Amino acid sequence: MINRPRETPYRDELLADGSVHRRYEDGREEWRRRDGGTRVRWHDNQGASGTDEQLGGRIIKRLYSDGRVTYGRDIGYGRTVWDRGETVLVNKTSFGGRMGVLLGGLGLVALAVTAAQLPPEELTPEEEEELRQQQQQAAAQNSSGGGDVGGGDGGDWDSSDGWNSEDDGGWSDDDFG
Repeated sequence: MINRPRETPYRDELLADGSVHRRYEDGREEWRRRDGGTRVRWHDNQGASGTDEQLGGRIIKRLYSDGRVTYGRDIGYGRTVWDRGETVLVNKTSFGGRMGVLLGGLGLVALAVTAAQLPPEELTPEEEEELRQQQQQAAAQNSSGGGDVGGGDGGDWDSSDGWNSEDDGGWSDDDFG
């Protein structure tokens, strides 16, 4: 199955207090702050709030303050698939996002989302914990010089970006899609 999702570009602005103001081209805005190594707290201009958590397998868990949960998947080049493949958020701030736009314009990157790239519709607590363990192992390998958590395309989250639980002052150029 191949799906041609709606793309929603956004740009991030690092604020003086270390938080990030994310502006989507559809008018939505989010204010984001790192809350530990793999979580980001956010609230938006439409009254919603919650946390995004980087799990293993390039999966992102979005937990809304009202208890709803949805999952996204980082598919590289500053792109994250959400809403069962209906939406792709495109980070225009990151090198990967700009590169993805350039390559897409040249016809070198498929603009469709395949079934293999779709995020899960739901996960059990056990499956989430397994993905957290994968993420921790990948982060440990990355900190010892053994790998790249974000996939290496220049626009993905990297645990060595300076945003960890001890230092809240850094910013990743693609902070959890």
